[in-house]
This record gives sequence, structure tokens and C-alpha cells, in this order.
Amino acid sequence: MIPLAASARPGEGTFQPGVGAPVRGPHAALARELLGPATGGDAPGEIELRLVPDPSLGAEGYTLDVAPERAVISAADVAGLRWGVQTLRQLDGPGGVPCGTVRDVPRYAWRGVMIDVARWWRPMSFLRSYVDLLALHKFNVLHLHLTDDQGWRFEVRGHPRLTEVGARRAESPAGHAREGRFDGTPHGGFYTQRELRDLVDYAAARGVSVVPEIEFPGHSQAAIAACPWLGRPSGTPVRVRTSWGISSHVLNVGDRAAGFARDVLDELCDVFPSRYVHIGGDEVRGEEWAADPEAARRVAEAGLDGPRALLGWWGRLLAGHLRGLGRRAVAWDDMLDHDPPEDMVIMAWRGVDRVEAALRAGHDVVAAPHTHTYLDYAESDAPGEPVSISGPLPLETVYGYDAGESVLGMQAQLWGEYLPTRERLDYNAFPRLCAVAEAAWSAGRDLGGFTRRLAGHLPLLDRLGVAYRRPEGAARVHL
Repeated sequence: MIPLAASARPGEGTFQPGVGAPVRGPHAALARELLGPATGGDAPGEIELRLVPDPSLGAEGYTLDVAPERAVISAADVAGLRWGVQTLRQLDGPGGVPCGTVRDVPRYAWRGVMIDVARWWRPMSFLRSYVDLLALHKFNVLHLHLTDDQGWRFEVRGHPRLTEVGARRAESPAGHAREGRFDGTPHGGFYTQRELRDLVDYAAARGVSVVPEIEFPGHSQAAIAACPWLGRPSGTPVRVRTSWGISSHVLNVGDRAAGFARDVLDELCDVFPSRYVHIGGDEVRGEEWAADPEAARRVAEAGLDGPRALLGWWGRLLAGHLRGLGRRAVAWDDMLDHDPPEDMVIMAWRGVDRVEAALRAGHDVVAAPHTHTYLDYAESDAPGEPVSISGPLPLETVYGYDAGESVLGMQAQLWGEYLPTRERLDYNAFPRLCAVAEAAWSAGRDLGGFTRRLAGHLPLLDRLGVAYRRPEGAARVHL
């Protein structure tokens, strides 16, 4: 079982759910859908889902009682029922489900995975498939990184050039970006608002909230290529960035650019009902602001210390607008250095020390330090590993990270630069994503026990077609 349950007491015998198992209770149809692909047997027992008044389970906790003739999942909320079904699904092996009792409550409220669709557009079938994989491992947040220097993937009806121009680049790097080689192949794609609404509904049915991210005010070269008036007033036109790395082009601080940002957030919040909206705020280079008279006027008008403080101005502007829409802004921890509003959630990525700094400043914090959660990093530096942006980040290091008791949650990151295909992303994500799932859900750490359970979990990933990186010494099973 991954993640490990809070408590499990074995019983005697096995339960055979079978493909045709009768399921009764809330979300019975979804339970049948989820259990079908992973079950077997020709003498199905009954599965019952129950809502019970048990405050100790919280919104996502559940109990699973398995006897030879029946499996009963009980929870105080339908969210807990879903996670109980996923546990039953994982436990169902060739010999059936072992009898016993499981009682389980998650450690963190936010258990997330960030997928970067800005660097490489991914088909909607891919995103739905990953929602299923996240739900299987009891993640409850899919953080979608929708825009960056290399592509704009969100349809904004009030600004159609964002996808007409910003969603396509002329070519992409071939090999590592430092080599300066390109593939000569155009790349592009975007998601319509209808497609994204459908994804939100699909994910919600599985207990996963989709948190969108639009990058402001840096990582915005694709937007500036589409709408040049968003950039430095005296600057020359740019194209959608074809190389990886960080662009020096940032949104200007004029009223029209601020209005643009509000327009985008209005449409974004109309599509995504998530309480949280990520506004980016990382790796903002201030050279253009330092050379812009309009920026100097904004600095004076707002009483700021200098042009670098305009990052905080952007953060407060966007967080205030989201607050008016009933949402909370999330930003990368770069914003922490620029007087963010108290209600801003800080996603701490630059190190474990940034998690602690954000907590000391009084913010809700999602722990996402690159040293432990950036799964685009290579797992090993051994010969033969594919090109990655950095690394190594071994499975043991990922599993060993403990974010403490004070954070809102933790999150894994799958930045897309060197993960252009489904197979490549699977290879980097799994099985390290299993380790993050356990670190986010379970209170304890037992690397030996996790490794043994992972060996039993890999055949399920095989059946689901996940092209994971085989752990050293593990035989791959094809079923």
C-alpha cells in the first residue's frame, strides 16, 4: 500500500471483489469504474460505501473493513470514500484483497504535483491519465503550469493573440540547452476553456483539485510576443522564446498591463473553481524595470524602495484582485522577499530554509524545495541516464524529506524542459512520485518498509502502462 496507512490490522482470509462486484453507497459508479481495471476473480463479494458521523476522520480520512464476503469503506465525507476505494484498488492482487481493518487519515491538506504544460503542450488524454495516477496515490492537487517564456496554453477570449501567437514557438532545444542546438521543428498547442472545464470536472470526481498557474510578471516572453504592449515600452518586439532558461523580458507596470493581468485572472477563475490560484512570481529579472521611466514613476507613486520592489507591487495587486474574486493567491518563495500580503500562500522552492523562512513570516506554506521535490532532476548521475536539467536526486532523498507539522502541505514538481514525451515524464516521475505521495500522506518514515512495498506496487504501475524508471535491482514485470 502506497502511501502507507496510519494503521492496519490484518485479518484472516481474502476478499474477491471481481469485475462485477456489487457496489452500494455514494459514488458507487466511480468506485466500479476505478476498481474494474485492477480487479479479477469470478466470485465477487459486495463493496459498501458508508458516510458516518466520525469527526476524527476529518474530510479525507476513512476506514476500510475487509471480510471474505464484504468490504466496507466508511468516511465522514465523500473525499474519504474515494481514498478508501483507492486503497482497496491497490490491495487487490492476484489472490484478492487480504482481510483486515485499515484506518487512515492524511498528514497534510495539500498533497500536490505540478506538471509543466508550458514548455511542452500535452494532450488532454495525458492530463486525464495523470489525474488518475495522482488519485491512485492520494494526491489531491494537480498544479498546472500553463504559461511561460516558451508557450502560453490557456485560452483567454478577451486576448485571443495569446494563443494565436503565444502558443507556438519556431523550434526547441535539441540536447542540453547549453549546447546551443535546436531541432528546427515548430511546437505549439493550447487548451480551450471548455477542455479545461471538462478536466476540472474529471479531476474533481476523483478528489483532485486543479490549481492553475499563470506566470506574472516574469517568465512572460510568450505573452509579450503576442501582445508587445505588455513589454518595455521602448523595447523591440520579441518572439516566443525557443531556448530554455530565464528571459529578461518582463511585464511592464503600466495601467494597461495591470488591466491585462486582471482580465486573465477573471477568465481563469471562471474556468477553475479552485480556492487557490498560482500567480508565479519567480525568477524575475529587473533590468527592464531599472531602465524604464514608466517603472520609475510607478516606484515613486507607490513609495517603493526601487525597481526590484515592483515584484511585490505585482504580487499585492494580483493577490488583491483574487481576494475580490473569493480566491487566495499562491506564489513562489521569491515573492517572500518583497512584502507579500499575509494571506498569500508561499510555495517554497529554493531550499528547505525557505520553507522555514515563510513559516516564520506567518504564511501558509506548501513545501516544494528543489533539493527534494524537483522530479525533473535526474535520479542518478550514472552513465546512460537521459539529459536532465540537474541532479542527481535519488529516491532515498525524496523519501527522506520531512516538511514538519506546520506546513499546509507539500508538492512534487515536474518541470518540462527535458521531459518532452509521456515516456520521458513517466521515467522521471515514477517511482519517486510514490515517495512524495507517502511523505505527504503518512506521518512516519521507514525506507526499508517503503522499498518492500514499492516492489509489490510496481506490477500495478506495469498494468497501468507507466513507463517508470526501474529501481536498481528490481525486475520489471509485464502483465
